Amino acid sequence: MSRSVRCGLIQAHNSLGPDHGLTQIKKAMIDKHLKLIEQAAKQQVEVLCLQELFYGPYFCAEQDQKWYEMTERVPDGPTTKLMQKVAAKHKMVIVVPVYEEEMTGLYFNTAAVIDADGQYLGKYRKHHIPQVAPGFWEKFYFTPGDTGYPVFQTRYAKVGVYICYDRHFPEGARILGLNGAEVVFNPSATVAGLSEYLWELEQPAHAVANGYFVGAINRVGVEKPWAIGEFYGKSYFCNPRGKIIAQASRDKDEVVVADLNFDMIAEVRKTWQFFRDRRPDSYEPLVAQAGKTTGAGK
Repeated sequence: MSRSVRCGLIQAHNSLGPDHGLTQIKKAMIDKHLKLIEQAAKQQVEVLCLQELFYGPYFCAEQDQKWYEMTERVPDGPTTKLMQKVAAKHKMVIVVPVYEEEMTGLYFNTAAVIDADGQYLGKYRKHHIPQVAPGFWEKFYFTPGDTGYPVFQTRYAKVGVYICYDRHFPEGARILGLNGAEVVFNPSATVAGLSEYLWELEQPAHAVANGYFVGAINRVGVEKPWAIGEFYGKSYFCNPRGKIIAQASRDKDEVVVADLNFDMIAEVRKTWQFFRDRRPDSYEPLVAQAGKTTGAGK
């Protein structure tokens, strides 16, 4: 008997610009997502992931301390608590990306993972923090993650999380596979003209190299007044063979739904024995600083 899990992704425009109060901005996006989660529930989604920093704009387009007020504790903050109730109501696993405050002045780009009974399972903190001009000033807001690369045993699947810029680094993607992930979600905020050419390249490659499913999420629209580019949506699921099996539009709020047949993981790994044929004894240069690697050919 095949093991299939219905999974979903939500991509959405930001509702209110920074000329509104932070409380209004946050409430508008949470209200929008509650409606989209209802849509996912009507489609019987069992595992759902929201977009990066889902309850506001991509404020990293500027460097302004006011955005520190968007932080919350995890799991004790109001958004995680709310989503625990929503998850229990719909018997749905939900991955909830938020701006986390560990303590005053120590902030992370975080995703909370909530099981289908509303239980908080843990969190992933984004490891790789970009500082890319123009408009991606993330080191101003986030401390590099310190959680490692956990995989969460949920009611329906073993879930891993990678966040946005992380996707450019194959090392963590491999660790998620070694830790047993069946599906890895990557909530993102990325614009046309910067990395769109990589959008349908890197993550299918992670899926192939590690034999798991990937759910990639991108927000949509141009967020004013910054206008750093168009968030081009195109959220998708791909399978362990790297094939995109469901994809959203470029410019609409949307719930992407796909039935993931986890039996395919074993089928693919029996053919491609990448975990068997790894050579970790030869990978020491991967953890060396640039310019200090050893074993160069003569």
